[in-house]
Amino acid sequence: MSQKNDTTEPKVPQGVSAQFSEQVVERRLVPNPLSQFSMDENALRLALVTAQYALRATRQQTPTATPKTLNKPTGLLVLVNGMEQAGKGMAVKQLREWVDPRLLKVEATIGHSPLSYQPIWQTHTSELPRHGEVMVYFGNWYADLLYNVMRLATSDNKKAKNQPKNNKQVDASALPSVKWQDYLHQQLNELKAFEKDLAANQTKLLKCWFHVDIEMLCRRLKDTEADPQFLYQIDWNNKQVIETFNEVAATLLQTQDDWVIIDGDDKSTAADNFCHEVLYAMQTALASSEIAAHDTTKNHAKSKNKNKRKGKFKAEKSESQSQKDVFEPVPIPKQLTSIDDAKISKSDYRKALAEKQAHLAELLRARDGHHVVFAFEGMDAAGKGGAIKRLVAPLDPREYQIYNIGAPMLYETQHPYLWRFWTKLPDEQTNHISRIAIFDRTWYGRVLVERVEGFATDDEWQRAYAEINRFEADLADAGTIVIKYWLAIDKKEQLKRFKSRQATPHKQFKLTDDDWRNRDKWSDYVQSAADMLARTDTKTAPWCIIATNEKYQARLDVLDHAIEQLSLLSKTI
Repeated sequence: MSQKNDTTEPKVPQGVSAQFSEQVVERRLVPNPLSQFSMDENALRLALVTAQYALRATRQQTPTATPKTLNKPTGLLVLVNGMEQAGKGMAVKQLREWVDPRLLKVEATIGHSPLSYQPIWQTHTSELPRHGEVMVYFGNWYADLLYNVMRLATSDNKKAKNQPKNNKQVDASALPSVKWQDYLHQQLNELKAFEKDLAANQTKLLKCWFHVDIEMLCRRLKDTEADPQFLYQIDWNNKQVIETFNEVAATLLQTQDDWVIIDGDDKSTAADNFCHEVLYAMQTALASSEIAAHDTTKNHAKSKNKNKRKGKFKAEKSESQSQKDVFEPVPIPKQLTSIDDAKISKSDYRKALAEKQAHLAELLRARDGHHVVFAFEGMDAAGKGGAIKRLVAPLDPREYQIYNIGAPMLYETQHPYLWRFWTKLPDEQTNHISRIAIFDRTWYGRVLVERVEGFATDDEWQRAYAEINRFEADLADAGTIVIKYWLAIDKKEQLKRFKSRQATPHKQFKLTDDDWRNRDKWSDYVQSAADMLARTDTKTAPWCIIATNEKYQARLDVLDHAIEQLSLLSKTI
């Protein structure tokens, strides 16, 4: 789609006016929460398609174009949940008929028990829309949540009904380990944080809850229309089950105030209202994604001017932050500057290595199914690859996956930045037998290389510390073992290793022009590492700092820490 037509109206995303007149575009992209009172069907359909193409155009922009404002690449995720027979299917069917179906993705789940050792949202991340797309997702992670809550709630009801007078006769192992209300609130808090991070990374959400009363539900269940497979896998013909579901739903909707409740008593009206809500969500997403065009080049200019970059490093303040939130770098700890040079003989190393590898393999195979995530970060040539090689040596290749992380692919940049890591986590839903993931470079690139090189805005990398902490906490809460390493060497040792690689034909592939260039920014990388370690060293996912120029000792230390962490797990199994 040509970008040359967008030259007169700065607030119009590029590419839209090639399809529609500028007057229509300007009018239809203004957020209007009361559109149902001012638009007939034809006007609504035109506005939907206009907004749809405007959203797609956000991922086709370039900072060098002429408009004074651009839109961050933005997607919209529409979560559809609620009562059965409330008009959900008809509403989405109408939306699909009224928009360009090529730009609308629809997925559906009915709800299953959350998978072991992974957050409730994890299995759904591969379905998330790209920036520039609209996706309608029936069921989604809330279907899994409600399925599990209903199992707990109905179990509680049976327990209360059949409770014998002598409590000692009850088989405690057959009862839920937690009350459904506690489980629901815990999961809703995690999902609230997850959805907040999605929105902050330009995947905006619209959450629609369709509702009908019990009488209407019963009438529709008895009609002659074919029914789809029911959501949440519950018996919608059982009034007691429905009453329990309504109690659970009321708790959910009272806890989360961002649901749009759509009355499904009249399916046609519900479908119209749904389309209006989708339109408003697209308009709002576009409006909230606007940025000044000159801001998109600020970080590139900063990365080219070292003095300017250092000045911004110390006191850069995002427009979205208040004065009290100005980022303050932490003092650099001695661990990152005073590097150990102690030597170890090769014979002692080999003996210790064999013993530790055998112990580690034994612990990994006795972890009772828990997922394990190893995260390796460090300065270039600090020995991450060598440590990983020794870590997996005693394992069968089918037991683990190694991910060497570099610059993101184009399709990965069209999702939230953590998406490419979410989709690589160990997953019970796949056919892979491996439940161990090893990352050579990780999600911490956002606060390391992307910060230093200006690939992320100040707001993005400063916000990332909290996003990463929530991500790792969700993994840990689900039972995943997260083991993180920072490998440090000094600048002199790095140069020595670079020259060794350069002189060794089968190791030359490890050395790139960027590696040499990054030496000029050594102090910046050390500072970013210090800030990262200070802000992301948590109880659920602590850092292990290995600071030594002796690569043999570093490898042994990596194994020792893994053994220590997995030994803690073995005591709880």
